[in-house]
Amino acid sequence: MTADRHLDRLRPAAARLARFTGRTLRGEWHAIVVDPVRQLARRGLSGLLLAFVAAFGVIFFHDIAQHPTGAMWVTRLGGVKADLPLWLSLLRTPVSLYVPALDLPVWAGITQLFLAFALAELTLGRSRTLAIAYATTLAGTLVARLMIAIGPGWSGLGLPAACGQVLDTGPSAAVVGLFTYLSVIRRAPVVFTLTGGSMVWESIAVPNLAGREHLIAVGSAVVLGLLHGRRAQLRALGRSLLPTRTPGPSPTAPTAPTAPTAPQASPVLSVTASATVPAPASPHPTSGRTPMTSLER
Repeated sequence: MTADRHLDRLRPAAARLARFTGRTLRGEWHAIVVDPVRQLARRGLSGLLLAFVAAFGVIFFHDIAQHPTGAMWVTRLGGVKADLPLWLSLLRTPVSLYVPALDLPVWAGITQLFLAFALAELTLGRSRTLAIAYATTLAGTLVARLMIAIGPGWSGLGLPAACGQVLDTGPSAAVVGLFTYLSVIRRAPVVFTLTGGSMVWESIAVPNLAGREHLIAVGSAVVLGLLHGRRAQLRALGRSLLPTRTPGPSPTAPTAPTAPTAPQASPVLSVTASATVPAPASPHPTSGRTPMTSLER
């Protein structure tokens, strides 16, 4: 009897969980797969320009790096290390996206690279895709430099100085950042778990420089995804934080002194004077003579 009661209580919860899982997977499928495929059918192969450029760029630099002279030029153009000057690292960072990492297989990562840029370009557009990819890569590079500058310790936050000589290249941070950004703005928890969760597991299992940078890329992509569509609110917040200036009294030109005016008579007095003064007698043709009566005649 007790087991039957427990089963009766668990069945509604299991049914609600199944319905929630089905709705989540169906919505995520439409947001991550169906909508980009519709965009691809509408725009054609031009909607995959960034994906083709990224994939062929990695293949091109990988083939060049197989020769000693080519490897030297690849390092000069896109080789980023933490012990380099900051301006040189910033100059090489855009090219470093296409330089394959040393410890990762090239051909296995090209599929993920192509898929990440393709989905992002079809969903976000070219400019925003490039901005997210570069921002997440740059965030990982700069924070890694900060960790190396801190040094070992600090509860595992710092890194040893030897990590500053490790070649920091590859599009993996951009790929992780794009997948994470898409999963945040499209409300896709499964994709987020597969990308962000795998990076967390990688950083725990292999605590190296690449794992730290991937975690930083995930964190920066989450922040950018939460700020997506809040441009008006951010502008209003920025305006509210700025100090407001109260306008002071505007300087006016000095006025010329006016001449004193004569005192004006009161209207009551003028009315009274006009009422009491008799009007002058009109002139008569027989002025100075008195008129005769009928008896005098």
